[in-house]
Amino acid sequence: MASYSRILHLLPVVFAFQEVLTFPLSSGLEERQEATVPDYVKSYAPLVWLHSEDKYFPSDIGAQLVHTKPEIDFAVVEGYPTPLTLDNLDSLNANNGTEVYLTSVDDITQAPSWLNGVKPDESHQTTGAISAAIIVNDRGQGNVDAFYMYFTAYNWGGILLNNEVNQHVGDWEHNMIRFANGTPTQVWYSQHGFGQAFTYDCLEKQGDRPIAYSANGSHAVYAVTGTHDHTIPNINLPSEGILNDYTDQGTLWDPTLSAYSYSFDANSNTFSAYDPSHPTAWLRFVGRWGDQQYPDSDPRQHKILGIDATAKFSDGPSGPQDKQLNREDVCPEADGYVCNVRTELSA
Repeated sequence: MASYSRILHLLPVVFAFQEVLTFPLSSGLEERQEATVPDYVKSYAPLVWLHSEDKYFPSDIGAQLVHTKPEIDFAVVEGYPTPLTLDNLDSLNANNGTEVYLTSVDDITQAPSWLNGVKPDESHQTTGAISAAIIVNDRGQGNVDAFYMYFTAYNWGGILLNNEVNQHVGDWEHNMIRFANGTPTQVWYSQHGFGQAFTYDCLEKQGDRPIAYSANGSHAVYAVTGTHDHTIPNINLPSEGILNDYTDQGTLWDPTLSAYSYSFDANSNTFSAYDPSHPTAWLRFVGRWGDQQYPDSDPRQHKILGIDATAKFSDGPSGPQDKQLNREDVCPEADGYVCNVRTELSA
């Protein structure tokens, strides 16, 4: 095993490498939209195994607004609508929207109960909580991408060298299934800054539905159970490393049972609800779904050797609109990576 001194020496290189991942905007593609959710989008939707020890379950998307307030540089946005709801959240875009953070009204180190979300019941749904969103991009000529967005109120990022890292309010992860004439061909699993892609045929399934495994605390989505060393992005090794995710068959969740459903028009960059009762304004919000990274002066904050990427508390995530909904490949674009679609299951 490498010595701590050697590992610490490598940390700046590793985290610098992690931070080079950027996700440029996708180019427009021909598309057409249907009036109802295609049956195959639900019949092939992923089923998600939550980790047996995870205490942060899927959460109601709208409830996040009840427990947060919009801030820019740790100051409350003046004149924001109250109450803030999924029907008016996009109004914050007028106030330097990308710099807005939905900031917890509670001290999260005191573990307020709303961070825990809702554990799926025996029917595999988060009763009383709409905790997912299905977004369908019909790209034309029988090509359809269906995104399954999963929301949790809190992300626990794990342990690095005996220190907790990458905790933040709000967490969005997703699967995307690429369909050709109603047949699933490829599936994307989002994991932190990037993820993994597989052919549909090689995946574990329950009936026709591919299985996804949500990592303990971080909720990164994997195709298999076990230990996943994700110190270097897109290289997930089936062994203990210095920064690990863990997956197992804890609680089974069916996201389709508690989800909003939308079509996405890539040409106009707009969303339409299949059910008119489902709110759409929240999808246009371009800010962050959690607190801004606490400054070093905040007693709650801690970094290893002052390295920013090892902060105990980091920025909340951007929302579904920032997940490259009109991507060329099943993988999102990221500098330094090609889209590797695996034909065999791996960590």
